[in-house]
Amino acid sequence: MSHNGPGHTSTSMIHRVGLAGAAARFAQHSYGPDYIALGFLVMGWVLIQLFVNPFHRMFSLDNKSIQYPFAVHERVPVLWSVIIAGVIPFLVILAWSAMVRAGVQKTQVTVLGLFVALMLTSLLTDIVKNSVGRPRPDLLSRCKPARGTPNNALVAWTVCTESNQHILQEGWRSFPSGHSSFSFGGLGYLYLFFCGQMHVFRPRTDLGRCLLAFFPLLCALMVAISRLDDYRHDVYDVTCGGLLGMLIAWFSYRRYYPPLRSAICDVPYDKADLAGPDGFAKLDDEEQGLVRPFLSRGGPSGETYQLQDTESSR
Repeated sequence: MSHNGPGHTSTSMIHRVGLAGAAARFAQHSYGPDYIALGFLVMGWVLIQLFVNPFHRMFSLDNKSIQYPFAVHERVPVLWSVIIAGVIPFLVILAWSAMVRAGVQKTQVTVLGLFVALMLTSLLTDIVKNSVGRPRPDLLSRCKPARGTPNNALVAWTVCTESNQHILQEGWRSFPSGHSSFSFGGLGYLYLFFCGQMHVFRPRTDLGRCLLAFFPLLCALMVAISRLDDYRHDVYDVTCGGLLGMLIAWFSYRRYYPPLRSAICDVPYDKADLAGPDGFAKLDDEEQGLVRPFLSRGGPSGETYQLQDTESSR
């Protein structure tokens, strides 16, 4: 009987001679496709920065929610947000890997997940920002409306007299907060990494590990709050930005690591385990968020132990 399902198709592609077969084997046994996709994310983000202007929602001069002053000096400038949520997590992961001698494969997977989280968060945030075109709380200070503009009527952005186009266009990029999403994307990923490496979600974990794991989230929260203090965003913008960044951080982390309640949550997935000789196989229950009731000890007799009994005997 012939098998024409997806598994048979992937198997035939892997064993095929030529460029198609080589590409299939490359995709199966390496993270090259992830690096290629990451490159496209970077390219898309750069193109948005260079060529895309936001949608300009109409506004009214008597709208008190957009009458806040423009903060010339931000509490957390863009450069510092990149350092706090991008550079520092990257250096922390490298230092952690050096201290525990994690190896090249684990370090590569962890750093790749961080970069994917940061770039995917940045790209999606900017797409939503430009599509929504929500005015910032300091819009009128940026716009500098022309004299004679009616106070109680909706007007278009063409009434603005601000000559600096960057300052003016940024006035319609309020939702969601980019600082919030980026900080929770990078520092949220570092939080998940700490939780996995220190088994924070196992029963009766000591408080010190929990505090260390949650510290990156506190830093991300402070970055997000700074956007409220600078009147760059309101609570709605910051909350949605933080949720977006945390969701993408979780998505990126879980692509490479097991669930945090797993007994082996500190060990990343190995492509050799996910793909057998005949192509990709179905993952076990752990990939579905369940803790496996039995784990192989790897001994010559194939001995297993039950997690529930092990936990209760501690």
